[in-house]
Amino acid sequence: MRLHYEEENKRLLKMLDCSEQKSLLVEDQLVIIKSKIFGKSSEKSAMKSSALKDPNKKTKKLKIQLPSLRYPNAPLVEKDIELAELPSCIACGNQMEDSGLTEDSEQLTTIPRQFSIVRFKRHKYRCGCCHGDLKTAPALPKIKEGSSYSDEMIIDVALSKYCDLIPIDRYVAMAKRSGIMDLPPNSLIQLTHNLAEFLAVIYNKIKSEIIKDKTIRGDETPHRMLEGDEISNWSLWGFSTNTASYFEAHSTRSGDVAIEFLKDSDCEFFMSDAYSGYNKAIRITNDYRISNGKLEITKLYCNAHARRKFSDSLINFEKESNYFIKCYRKIYGLEDKERLTFEKRRNWQRIYFRLMERMVIALRNSYPPKSSLGKAMNYLLNHFVELTTFLKYEDLPIDNNSQERLMRSPVIGRKTWYGNHSKKGAMTSAILFSIVESCKLNKVNPRIYFREIVQSIHQGQEALTPAEYAKVADSKK
Repeated sequence: MRLHYEEENKRLLKMLDCSEQKSLLVEDQLVIIKSKIFGKSSEKSAMKSSALKDPNKKTKKLKIQLPSLRYPNAPLVEKDIELAELPSCIACGNQMEDSGLTEDSEQLTTIPRQFSIVRFKRHKYRCGCCHGDLKTAPALPKIKEGSSYSDEMIIDVALSKYCDLIPIDRYVAMAKRSGIMDLPPNSLIQLTHNLAEFLAVIYNKIKSEIIKDKTIRGDETPHRMLEGDEISNWSLWGFSTNTASYFEAHSTRSGDVAIEFLKDSDCEFFMSDAYSGYNKAIRITNDYRISNGKLEITKLYCNAHARRKFSDSLINFEKESNYFIKCYRKIYGLEDKERLTFEKRRNWQRIYFRLMERMVIALRNSYPPKSSLGKAMNYLLNHFVELTTFLKYEDLPIDNNSQERLMRSPVIGRKTWYGNHSKKGAMTSAILFSIVESCKLNKVNPRIYFREIVQSIHQGQEALTPAEYAKVADSKK
């Protein structure tokens, strides 16, 4: 009888322990979800930011510059302010005269958006002798022949949406406040399609630039198809280098998209997260390359993802998570120290990675594998090789943050105008986002670039990508 009670007690204790673990996991996941919904989006450590603030240190007062010095590229307009009637001297009563001296101040101002109609008068020429011929001056080249909208209007509508992320309906409302009533939204959307078709040659050249690079970054995000296709859950795939950004919209999140992109590329290193689709893509691509006598692609995984997982576990496992976060802070700090030689920087970073690896091995059996800390430790240990491959090379990225930043505008756009209404719209989004984000990578003003490139294409000149355009601009300085 006593033996029976002991076995029953063991069984109940085991059930209780299992129940407590499940409760811990549920509570852990709830905290993470609340943090993602209500917490700050920045990944900067609060501990680090508070440590940087020294209460005893006096803040240096910044000297305020005149607007003309702060914004040297803005046109300067001078306005003289004069008295309507000359004043009388308070001392002797005589009429005063202009001394030629002025008291100057400056203000930054803006001229509201102005819409205007341009009427083109193409002159006709006739023969004064026989009156047998009549010739008309040719029409100026346009993005869309026969359109009642100018190239400037087409570019403004497209960049308002794909650079400034202003929905077309809001653009129509803004035009209405400027006195242009009832602009048809569907016609403006068609303008963006026209510009995308006109600049497709640049889109294809950007892809060629990326597939020729040694290191490529990849990421993908949901991209809704509201109508126009049986599948509504599309994906926007992004691939980039240091100077080029390229997007493709597909009705699948399958790794087949990455396979098609990487198969004929010169890529040697591919940076991504640990999504299984990329693993499949690299495995199949490498099989294809081996059979064709080409170099295999080496996988690189994003350390920002690994660090982010420890940030998620910080609330419930503060002491343990802080150890890994501090190590990552040291690793990233070393990444910015240019005064250190490559060997010294990488050796120190390697030490911190090894410390984290040893700590994971020591701790991981003490925590549930499905808890936030258990997931973070397993992610680091299971992908340790891919997370540390960058240590062997000087020019490889430590994380995929640059590609994630390039996905930000499409993600905000997705939230603003909800999705695309046609496959043509998805293609337009891919083309214009590719060119705009490539401009940002090369520190090129998209509005100046689009205007000048459209003009150069009209003149029969080569269509330069943002990277090529930036090189030409630098050579002229």
